[in-house]
Amino acid sequence: MPRSSGRSGERIALRRALTTLALLGVTALGSEASAQSALDAARPLFARYHEDLRDLERARDLLQAAAERDATADVLSALARAWFLLGEFQARTDRDKLGAYERGREVGRRAVAVAPRSEQAHVWYALNSARWAGTRGIMRAVSVLATLREEAATIISLNPASVEGHTLAGGLAAELPAMLGGDRARAETHFRKALDADPRRTGTRIELARLYIATRRYADAHRELERVVGETAPSDLPYWTLSDEPRARGLLASIAVHVEPRESP
Repeated sequence: MPRSSGRSGERIALRRALTTLALLGVTALGSEASAQSALDAARPLFARYHEDLRDLERARDLLQAAAERDATADVLSALARAWFLLGEFQARTDRDKLGAYERGREVGRRAVAVAPRSEQAHVWYALNSARWAGTRGIMRAVSVLATLREEAATIISLNPASVEGHTLAGGLAAELPAMLGGDRARAETHFRKALDADPRRTGTRIELARLYIATRRYADAHRELERVVGETAPSDLPYWTLSDEPRARGLLASIAVHVEPRESP
């Protein structure tokens, strides 16, 4: 028994040592294996950052170190994702948000240059660009609109069922005035295609609900928002926890006066 216990302790110590090496970006493996190690170490950090936002900083630092050694498209895309989430949840001022999204845009642009047919590279370049434009004010960032349209089209061409591609295309069609290409019917079509591909993508469902609110379809909006609040297995648990669920509750409260109360059974 003592011998078995000793071996168990050795295995635990070994796992801790390997994790520490990965987080520090220290590896004796080749560059391809090193990049994969960084991605493997970052994956659980992205899965639980709602429990500790510092995990986003750890993921960023880990991926940044990996990118300095070997800037693969996968590493750069993951790094762009980290910057996006830092802008969403860590940055406190518009200036800080713009800085995070700008870093994410630049890293995403590099990912696209490395792998022009990588869906994830285009996704994170586009999402950072969209948030950067939205933070500035969409009418002050008109120069970005052509890029966002092109990226949405590219993402959908690479993957016709892309949730992110259809959500981005739908968001542009929903938010822009008609003179700049806005079209609410087309927006609903894109949101529906995204949700057909992933019914548990709560962020997209909120965008559909916002479209319904904008068109005074309050009962439809209420239905979609209730689904977000009641979702038991969201596709992106951290984002649902920190953003989608509280946003849905706020929107439900804002339209309560427009929704007929349900009859008691």
